[in-house]
Amino acid sequence: MRSAARTVSLVSAFLLLASAQEPKKCSAPPEYPHTRLDARFSGKLKFGSGEKVYYDCAEDFTPSRGFRAVQCVNGKWSKLTLKCEKVSCGNAGELLNGEFHYEGNSLIGEKVYAVCDEGYTLKGLSYMICKKSGWTGDFPSCEEGEVTCSTPAVANSVSGGGAASVRRVGDNVTFTCSEGFQLEGAQEITCGPGGQWQPQPPQCLPSPDTLPDTEGGCRVPAAVGSSNAHLADKYFTVTSFASGDSVHYVCDVGYVQAGGSRYRRCNEGKWTPLLLRCERKPCGSAGEIVNGQFTYTGVEFGDTATAVCDEGHRLVGHATRRCLSQGWDRRVPACEAVECEAPPEVTNAEMEGHQETPHTYRSVIRYRCRVGTLHGPREIWCTEDGTWSAAPPTCKEITCPSPRAPGVFWAGVRKERYQYRDTIITHCYPGYAATGPNVITCGSDGRWSPRLPSCTRTARRNYWRH
Repeated sequence: MRSAARTVSLVSAFLLLASAQEPKKCSAPPEYPHTRLDARFSGKLKFGSGEKVYYDCAEDFTPSRGFRAVQCVNGKWSKLTLKCEKVSCGNAGELLNGEFHYEGNSLIGEKVYAVCDEGYTLKGLSYMICKKSGWTGDFPSCEEGEVTCSTPAVANSVSGGGAASVRRVGDNVTFTCSEGFQLEGAQEITCGPGGQWQPQPPQCLPSPDTLPDTEGGCRVPAAVGSSNAHLADKYFTVTSFASGDSVHYVCDVGYVQAGGSRYRRCNEGKWTPLLLRCERKPCGSAGEIVNGQFTYTGVEFGDTATAVCDEGHRLVGHATRRCLSQGWDRRVPACEAVECEAPPEVTNAEMEGHQETPHTYRSVIRYRCRVGTLHGPREIWCTEDGTWSAAPPTCKEITCPSPRAPGVFWAGVRKERYQYRDTIITHCYPGYAATGPNVITCGSDGRWSPRLPSCTRTARRNYWRH
């Protein structure tokens, strides 16, 4: 009985010792601010001791320092040193004959606006947007030369402000209609920075009071300037209306009724005022672009939407859509991921990572040497311009020559060349004494480390008999 109990005790102790020596596994790796775990490792719950996982910076963040990898060491993860900072586009550059006005701190999604100096005209969009790839959009320019407006011509009017053929930015022109005509639109307009009058020049239309009537009737009503509406087509052939008759108006192409009555009535030779309000027709969103977005001048009739792709993607289709009377023209463009050619093969090396084609933006390839030592980057990735981030590494075979030193020998078969990391334990022949290391290893530079051993002959002793 004692023998059996002793046996059970020994077996239990052995199992306990074996379990204590077995390396502990790690649970899922921890989360860190502004980072995300590489997709290959997400969902995995257990990791063996010595196993590594990799982190990337979260969306809109970029690595500033540290390493991407952490390692499981006997049940605990090493600390992540990777630091990720919010992407900033920084300075947009110098605008000749103008300056940039920043919306914020040049972070992703913020805009920078171009403002030209006095006497210069802005060409292109007035802003750029900060994206992960930097400031996107065409770089604006301020055209050299003084901006002018041509003198507006309004029939049946007398303009105030002189008879100059051109006007400078900020100049005003005031209009007075000739006798028998009435003003429709703004009486005063201003030369704007783009060389256009603001608002549009008015019209001088015949005054209803001067139109002859018969028995209190009315002639065809004059056009109502700046109303963005016109008399319905059904009245085009009618030349006169009796007192009490009504006509109706419709909004111009690209405009919709926004309030007010569309009817006018002939009342004792005069038309009642037109109260109809017509506003630009809205088109709403120009659509959603996967891996991109639209930048808008507006979403109403006459406005445009321009597609801008995210970093690492290129535009397929027309970049610009216009808001027309029937909605946005053209189709929504696409933003396709940039692709790289197949990664280069390396002699004596194996590739790990994204092996399937196509190799799209940010695909990573890792190299591992089957023979020799890796020289160059261990990882390369597909960049936003469709090229690999670096040339592939090489696998160079490193050997050391057979150590030759007087009085030195070692166990095993002697070889002319030894491989990198081969280790030899040296001995001295009888009559020699060792100096220096007796354990040497073939190093990465093809030399024995720490250095070759040395065996020196010992002095012989003569004993004389007396």
